[in-house]
Amino acid sequence: MSQQPRSDTVGRVEACGVVAVIRLQDSSKLRAVIDALAAGGVKALEVTMTVPRAIELIGEIAPTLPPDFVIGAGTVVDPDTAHAAILAGARFIVGPVLRPAVIDVCHRYDVAVMPGCFSPTEILTAWEAGADVVKVFPATALGPSYFKDIRGPLPKVKLMPTGGVSLDNAGDWIRAGAVAIGVGTALVDATLVAAGDFAAITERARRFVDAVRAARGRTS
Repeated sequence: MSQQPRSDTVGRVEACGVVAVIRLQDSSKLRAVIDALAAGGVKALEVTMTVPRAIELIGEIAPTLPPDFVIGAGTVVDPDTAHAAILAGARFIVGPVLRPAVIDVCHRYDVAVMPGCFSPTEILTAWEAGADVVKVFPATALGPSYFKDIRGPLPKVKLMPTGGVSLDNAGDWIRAGAVAIGVGTALVDATLVAAGDFAAITERARRFVDAVRAARGRTS
């Protein structure tokens, strides 16, 4: 189980700016995918519970990652799964929906939590309940301008879009106020994984990291 304070985890996620949302049917390729993402500069990895043996895989991989990497569990909808993922080594927990009981478990172990929300009411409810970052999902239907609207009355809330994030709009989300972006298929494409084209995944990772840096006005 991670001993890293959740504030440190959030800081690392923000510093990278890109959370790779990993959904694989062939769990044997997870290590190769992670290595490809790491080579491209993505150091925040979310393994969803839809991956076969997800908890077990987190337990195997977490101890092998460099200290500046953070691995988390995604698609977590109940406190028991959150607890199991934390014990396996997950340093952040992400959900598609808001579940206060999941937030409570994460607080108990000082692990970062990022519940999924859609409406302004949900977003504020999650933040007041102790969310470290609010995952806005599905962001596909909203667009970056939604973040500008939300951050007007709620400037302190940390927001991260997931769903519909692409290379074309990655910088727009950051400029609109996102502290990081959650990227799934646009980064870890199932076709590339099946073909073993991990070099292409590395290149995509590099381009996403560069897009975030550019949007933040950084060159390195």
